[in-house]
Amino acid sequence: MASPPPSQEPTSPVPFFHLLERLKTTPREGWRRFNIDNGESISDHMYRMSIITMLAPTSLSSQLDVPRCTKMALIHDMAESLVGDITPVDNVSKKEKCRRETTSMHYLTTHLLGKVERGGKEAGNDMRKIWQEYEDNKTLEAKFVHDVDKLELVLQMVEYEKRYGKLDLGEFAWVAEKIVLKEVKMWCAEILQEREQYWEGMGIHVRGLDIGKTVIEQSSADQEAIVDTC
Repeated sequence: MASPPPSQEPTSPVPFFHLLERLKTTPREGWRRFNIDNGESISDHMYRMSIITMLAPTSLSSQLDVPRCTKMALIHDMAESLVGDITPVDNVSKKEKCRRETTSMHYLTTHLLGKVERGGKEAGNDMRKIWQEYEDNKTLEAKFVHDVDKLELVLQMVEYEKRYGKLDLGEFAWVAEKIVLKEVKMWCAEILQEREQYWEGMGIHVRGLDIGKTVIEQSSADQEAIVDTC
């Protein structure tokens, strides 16, 4: 059982380190409804996202603060160490979800790190600012990380479908249409094309294939536009 968060403001970062363990042990809730055993944790999700940000194509990386994007990927779900992974089926309003996560981030970055010696307060403030930047979703860095968040979900969807054979996870495919940046959309189109070929090879029609075709068509148009401008 995880240790309860300390009630007093610590001067050591160790209590914060311990609390982060919850991100390693808390499963991403969406997959649990499909009886997926040993599914990914919140940390698993954020780790792959952080690596993906490092591989931003030149057309994007030339405009981005890539190290900031990597930090953002590692921080964006940190509040879930306290509030858990709240999904759309949980019937929690967007406003209430925001309130819970904002309160949790304040606790993590101010209560747990505010009195930590040798830079704890500064590190906490930096984490809080990067998290808020992600939530506001106004900068190019935030938009990129939001897209990578969706891309990572699509990757995991396809991987679970292949691992479990005839498991249709197409209800998650809609997030692909929410990807904004054409570079990330191209990656997503490749993944969805892989999914389409997998299910066609099995002779099974599943949910989300129409979404995949739309994203693939849009991506092809984006690629042609890029070639035309070169």
